[in-house]
Amino acid sequence: MNIFKIRLLFSLLAIAGFSGIAAQLPAPQNFSATPFERHVEIRWDAVPGAVNYQIWRSENGGADFSMLKNIVGGAVKFHLDWTGDEGLNLQRIYKIRAVAGGPIFSDFSDNIEANTFTMTDDELMEMVSRATFRYFWEGAHPVSGMARERNNSGNTVTSGGTGFGVMTMVVAAERGWVSREDVVNRLLQIVSFLQIADRFHGVFPHWMDGNTGNVIPFSQYDDGADLVETAFLMQGLLTVRQYFSENNPNEKALRDVITGLWEDVEWDFFRKNNSPVLYWHWSPKYEWQMNFQLRGFNETMICYLLGAASPTHPIPASLYTTGWTAGSYGTSATFYNHPYFCGPYGGGPMFFAHYSFLGFDPRNKKDKFCNYFTRNKNHALIQIDYSIANPEHHAGYSADCWGLTASDDPWGYLAHDVYPANDNGTISPTAALASMPYVPAESMAALRHFYQIQGEKLWGEHGFFDAFNLDVNWFATSYLAIDQGPIVCMIENHRTGLLWEKFMSNPEIQPALDAIGFLPDFSATGDFSDDFEKINLAPNPARVGELLKISSENTFFSHAILTDPLGRSQRQIHFSNKNGAMEIPTTGLPSGIYFLKMEMGNGKIAVRRVVLE
Repeated sequence: MNIFKIRLLFSLLAIAGFSGIAAQLPAPQNFSATPFERHVEIRWDAVPGAVNYQIWRSENGGADFSMLKNIVGGAVKFHLDWTGDEGLNLQRIYKIRAVAGGPIFSDFSDNIEANTFTMTDDELMEMVSRATFRYFWEGAHPVSGMARERNNSGNTVTSGGTGFGVMTMVVAAERGWVSREDVVNRLLQIVSFLQIADRFHGVFPHWMDGNTGNVIPFSQYDDGADLVETAFLMQGLLTVRQYFSENNPNEKALRDVITGLWEDVEWDFFRKNNSPVLYWHWSPKYEWQMNFQLRGFNETMICYLLGAASPTHPIPASLYTTGWTAGSYGTSATFYNHPYFCGPYGGGPMFFAHYSFLGFDPRNKKDKFCNYFTRNKNHALIQIDYSIANPEHHAGYSADCWGLTASDDPWGYLAHDVYPANDNGTISPTAALASMPYVPAESMAALRHFYQIQGEKLWGEHGFFDAFNLDVNWFATSYLAIDQGPIVCMIENHRTGLLWEKFMSNPEIQPALDAIGFLPDFSATGDFSDDFEKINLAPNPARVGELLKISSENTFFSHAILTDPLGRSQRQIHFSNKNGAMEIPTTGLPSGIYFLKMEMGNGKIAVRRVVLE
């Protein structure tokens, strides 16, 4: 072949697109490496024509690089470098290049320096909240903008999970994670889709197709209206309506559409022929076949609050009494010495204390049964003490590793709680993290444990994965909308009270609470006092057989009881000398968690946890 033919061949190859490929494969753009305490989050824009990406890292200031990861998939644009630095502030430098078939390599991106650092509690909460929010922002359905049921559910979107999701968008706008304008545009996309989606007496289905808005049956007979999921959606939309209050066309349109959706909900229809209780489901084909009454205490309390607040289709406020709290609603039971006032054994799965309270602020008010902030706080304390006691002997349970709620587990999906048959060793981060307003110190300890101890397997692109079970060394790779949303919402309510403030500012809410019979209540601890400093107790932890020495500087303490977790008295002693030290023998007691109750003359009780080893 002469030189002319060689040049002609290369010319033809160039015309055919086989030369200049490197030039057509640009370096990845918008490459970033964001450091945190124990990981670096690496992002870039996908490169057309790429089939994989190579991430390179230097640990000596850029003098030498080695390939950290070869990532297969041209559409991938995210990687976590789990460094495990433990806050050692180590310097790393990253760069990336794209690879096409051949292989053909793009140029490297610019170098990015990322120095991990020790993070404060507030920085960790910001990190978790922002990453979790991205499930609803980046992972949303592209047509409807709604939240997918879970990260692999395709076109199946969820009405209740979207209600949680739009509340995370309020947080995002407030904190500047996304511009206010972009959030409003996304919300307009969602509510415009909801206007044309399937509704039944104004009530949305649990699931719908994110492309068409057509109902996707949740089960055979659940192929129509879902009042509970709709209540979660309305709780979110009403919060949005109050936050986006500026006088411009887009925000005004958003408020108007939300008001229309809210006023279309026929809460009164779901009384099922004017019965004294609300019903969960209605189907255009099967009507009331599901026949599920909403009676408490569980996650559905918000239905009665919104039903009574409706300006167009209200239910009588009396249904709160005849439906929600009727029958055996209240309880005088305690668990690990914490009264929980209402609900199933031990309080139930932790989401009972979250879903209805993302917008509804339980502080400083009570019905005839309890202050629900106190109830929910005690619910969380029960789960913490249960995790410490660990009666089922599951791997990993501790004061810092707790949280039983509905989530994925190694065998499917289950509502986990402290009832022995419901505890299979699965811990769900949302349970502890969404309890942040109730038990901030304990929730923060759990957050640090999940991130610092379990993070390499538990942390992903959208925050913590759904659950883990150390008995079988299982870690979920799933995200669920109804578990992700409460994390962002309740951390924000702990930090600023933003969502509580906005939801409660809706003009329909307070009159409904007044009609139901809620009264002001500014007690934060119910019948229990947290004045632990008035009790001197040593040793603690103690070995079985040691004497517990107790004393009090408070002359009003008159009686001490050592109880087991079920509240059964194990030892009692009266103070003959109220200022003197007394001793309680522990010989014959099994190891575990106990509670020392110090009774005062005014009827109050101070409680201190005792650990026997």
